[in-house]
Amino acid sequence: MQTATIRNDWTLDEIETIYNLPLMQLIYDAATVHREWHDPERVQVCTLLSIKTGGCPEDCAYCGQAARYQTGINVKALMKKDDVVAIARRAREGGSSRFCMAAAWREVKNNRDFDRVLEMVTEVAGLGLEVCCTLGMLTETQAEKLKAAGLYAYNHNLDSSSEYYDQIITTRTYDDRLNTVDHVRNAGISVCCGGIIGLGETRENRIQMLHTLSTMPEHPESVPVNALARVQGTPLGDMKKVDTWEMVRMIATARILMPKAMVRLSAGRMEMSEYEQAFCFMAGANSIFTNENGELLVTPNPGMGQDREMMEVLGLKALVKED
Repeated sequence: MQTATIRNDWTLDEIETIYNLPLMQLIYDAATVHREWHDPERVQVCTLLSIKTGGCPEDCAYCGQAARYQTGINVKALMKKDDVVAIARRAREGGSSRFCMAAAWREVKNNRDFDRVLEMVTEVAGLGLEVCCTLGMLTETQAEKLKAAGLYAYNHNLDSSSEYYDQIITTRTYDDRLNTVDHVRNAGISVCCGGIIGLGETRENRIQMLHTLSTMPEHPESVPVNALARVQGTPLGDMKKVDTWEMVRMIATARILMPKAMVRLSAGRMEMSEYEQAFCFMAGANSIFTNENGELLVTPNPGMGQDREMMEVLGLKALVKED
């Protein structure tokens, strides 16, 4: 295996072979690649904050923020800039080097709310944090405005494969997703793009999604791997818990296919033990999301204190942002 090579021409057959390796061999191969490209003792701690919650017109079958589902989530208007900046400052003091702001919008509108988000981006960037946003679909002009404001990264997940996508979302197309990713990349913003497992998809669908990610013109700088966080009231609220070994396989395969990327262990950690998370880190995950309120948007997530304790037990240290 040419572990030091960045490739954008992976075939589906090659990815399937990697994904289906005996588990311990797959973890070993991924750990080897991880150590060539990253410090295995360093994990980037990212804080994710919902700056506008609920009321989204999309029909994403997994999402508790979709207005059409009765999930009991409180809809909240766009936060005030000063409140967001105060939380970002505390996140930095708590060891986070990336601060992600999420708004439950289908797409960005050119209005006062977007202007307020631009101001938030500038203020948070001034704290020395990597600033990331996830606001829905973007035009190229909007991406350029975010870049000018100081945005470092933009998250826009594929969620699943193009073959399975219409089984979970019908209010936008897969091409809509890819177009926003292109707009972000063209604006010179770092691309954060991954997906979710546990939506009822097959292994083939997971491999297809990994193929789309790993054959992009440039690999995403950041690849979140999410386990479905089940929300009662959504169509997927009664799905079974994702098998941890499937998370490990996804992370390990992503690490081998995209050696340079930050592979982010994202949603689903609340149902994982320290032992299970340790296997994910061994397989190549080198980032986690945290929040001072123990939430990941609108679902439970380990708090900062729990994560610090886990990292100490595992001998992991927070990745420090380079100047």
